[in-house]
Amino acid sequence: MATVQEIRNAQRADGPATVLAIGTATPAHSVNQADYPDYYFRITKSEHMTELKEKFKRMCDKSMIKKRYMYLTEEILKENPNMCAYMAPSLDARQDIVVVEVPKLGKEAATKAIKEWGQPKSKITHLIFCTTSGVDMPGADYQLTKLLGLRPSVKRFMMYQQGCFAGGTVLRLAKDLAENNKGARALFGDGAAAVIVGADPDTSVERPLYQLVSTSQTILPDSDGAIDGHLREVGLTFHLLKDVPGLISKNIEKSLSEAFAPVGISDWNSIFWIAHPGGPAILDQVESKLGLKEEKLKATRQVLSEYGNMSSACVLFILDEMRKKSAEEAKATTGEGLDWGVLFGFGPGLTVETVVLHSVPIKA
Repeated sequence: MATVQEIRNAQRADGPATVLAIGTATPAHSVNQADYPDYYFRITKSEHMTELKEKFKRMCDKSMIKKRYMYLTEEILKENPNMCAYMAPSLDARQDIVVVEVPKLGKEAATKAIKEWGQPKSKITHLIFCTTSGVDMPGADYQLTKLLGLRPSVKRFMMYQQGCFAGGTVLRLAKDLAENNKGARALFGDGAAAVIVGADPDTSVERPLYQLVSTSQTILPDSDGAIDGHLREVGLTFHLLKDVPGLISKNIEKSLSEAFAPVGISDWNSIFWIAHPGGPAILDQVESKLGLKEEKLKATRQVLSEYGNMSSACVLFILDEMRKKSAEEAKATTGEGLDWGVLFGFGPGLTVETVVLHSVPIKA
């Protein structure tokens, strides 16, 4: 008869959790940032507020964003005028849209990830769904299970209202699931990005991208109220009330030092970077505080420019961008030719998620 310890050992994977595939998706509708002030003030019938519009234009110009993707079109907004009126109740109308559309977008991203993974979807054992849109029961995890045709016995985790740091949170949860459940393959959707994670990859059919070496989460000191989000009748509102870039840049080296102490790394230019692009000011101050070379945040700034701040999905888009560019530029590994890297998620709390990554050699 096997002992409890022997049973426990048999249930666990031998190696670290590994990112095996990534898929991303965006809504079909997009708006150029340069055109956004005219668009916004027209649909909100606020063109008479000329000074505010000029201020908004300056904000858009400084954002370093070229384009944003969104589901809402001018036609939809005309049909739902409360969405365009300041503090007018519109939650019901918003919920009717996102409860249906968020799982659909998740399906698009997940289908791409599963196709790249190359394995039957019946091998997916766990599903993690994370979103700040469309709170409902049964949740988006249930809807995505149905849309993808996953096994009804798939183990589901639904995470609502986490905010921008949660790209790291879902990786942390997927790592624990993969390493503690032998043969597990976790598919998680985060907004419009999907990732398949598993330990002990079968390299005859699976192509590992990044190993998830360690994860941590912390609340930054003196950051109460720095970023708040509240679900109200008007929809989801966000408030930034403190110097968020300053708080992050002041505390980021402590998180780095703790995360990389076991590896023996203290040169932050010797690792590859995936940081949530909450805005150019955050990236500029982190870059300055740590003395990072300009190319370190190249992939991060590229995603910010092309998509804007997509909340927690951003870091997964950056992960995808980095591995694609590494392959195009014939780098040795998925981490721009570097072995070790860091993924940072920043969000309400002010909460920081840190994930230490080890990139895998690129196979021809």
